[in-house]
Amino acid sequence: MAHSHPVKVIDNFRVSPPLGSVPTTSLPLTFFDFPWLLCRPMERLFFYELPYPALYLTNTILPSLMNSLSLTLQYFFPLASNLICPPSPRKPYILFRDGDSIPFTVVESTLDFDQVIGDQARDLRELLCFVPKWPPTRVTSDDTRVVPLLALQVAVFPNSGICIGAKFCHAVADGTAFNHFMKSWASVFRSREDIACLEMSMLPSHDRSGIKDPLELESIFTKQWWDWASSWDYDLGSTPDDQLGDKVGVTFTIGRTHIERLKDLVSNRCNENYQEQVHVSTFVVACAFTWVNLIKSQEKETSDLFDSDEVYYFVFVADCRHRLEPKLPEKYFGNCLAICFVPAKKSELLGEHGIIIAAKAIGGKVKELESGVLLGAEKWISSWKEVSEQGRLITVAGSPKLRAYETDFGWGRPKKTEVPHVHASGSFHLCESRDGRGGVEIGLAVPKGQMDVFHSIFEQGKRNLI
Repeated sequence: MAHSHPVKVIDNFRVSPPLGSVPTTSLPLTFFDFPWLLCRPMERLFFYELPYPALYLTNTILPSLMNSLSLTLQYFFPLASNLICPPSPRKPYILFRDGDSIPFTVVESTLDFDQVIGDQARDLRELLCFVPKWPPTRVTSDDTRVVPLLALQVAVFPNSGICIGAKFCHAVADGTAFNHFMKSWASVFRSREDIACLEMSMLPSHDRSGIKDPLELESIFTKQWWDWASSWDYDLGSTPDDQLGDKVGVTFTIGRTHIERLKDLVSNRCNENYQEQVHVSTFVVACAFTWVNLIKSQEKETSDLFDSDEVYYFVFVADCRHRLEPKLPEKYFGNCLAICFVPAKKSELLGEHGIIIAAKAIGGKVKELESGVLLGAEKWISSWKEVSEQGRLITVAGSPKLRAYETDFGWGRPKKTEVPHVHASGSFHLCESRDGRGGVEIGLAVPKGQMDVFHSIFEQGKRNLI
């Protein structure tokens, strides 16, 4: 049962880059940023074991966390900036002014740390209390919206650990960029606030001139943005309770042995049945396995209310930094994602070779990126809107390549990472296994009845691989 007051606010701070360290800077949005303007803020939680009294955590750990954050923000200043959304026809842009800062909240939790970081079914509302509150949007006299881009919160579990919670606007950074920031902050903290630990090769690049737009996508996306902006909620706060319903959150794991069996199964069956090689990776087979099992669990819950020939969609994003011509720097800070739509008939996904069909489709879409990451890009936003309205859409957030469990502040690997925003959106989260042995973790939230069915199907599917 959820506690009535699982956290108590201890203090509220504002953290900015050191004064004078960053000049007033304006950054234009690129066509890679525009599709994410309409998204709810991204949420990420990092739980660390720190068996110290609350007083030690607040008096010793927290001041250094804030100091190292300030030093790090001078290089990642877009996160301390604001998104400026003037009235049409002017375009949104990111603006930093000296003194701009982010909210940094400190809370103390009464919940059991080990229970919170467990993989078992849990109350999602308890998890959301570790997500920072989103600061309100300001409106200027000329009706320009000034939207914050990052909020942070540290939750103290006396004699157990802490949780670092982040909430950020996707228009300022994708997962690769945000993980770069978190690892850099952790590195500065770990080095006792020695900013020299961030070598030149590790610093972010804010140069957007390398992004070419031969298809004039910015013009297309800007028009779509203004068509829909009037209905956009600039004050995107916490996930509403009515979107959670009776959902429960569970973390599932697929070990390295099962991943390798899945890869072999997909490769061998595709060679036998289709006489072709497909792109097979940990990401591809983990997504295929989860997608098919989710549809099977929905099928049992809905008693086949849908036509078996209906098309279902799986959506993922692919990092384009190394796929563009010319390539962008590996440490480019911003968004650089291709949105990939994978269709498949329900009857095929539920058939005997459903996982093979799913993996072949997802792997095929990955392989298509070799022919050009921007093929069909003009339909990214309109296609997302179309398939979302159909309601037969499952998306994945994250990737094992992001290495979230390598975010080490000097306390060792996180005991758990969570991505709460996926719970209200019909998505699941995928990351590397916390034990570092080559497996993956899958975090998802579905109604309690469906979760019981999914758990049974998922575990049986793993047993069938042995």
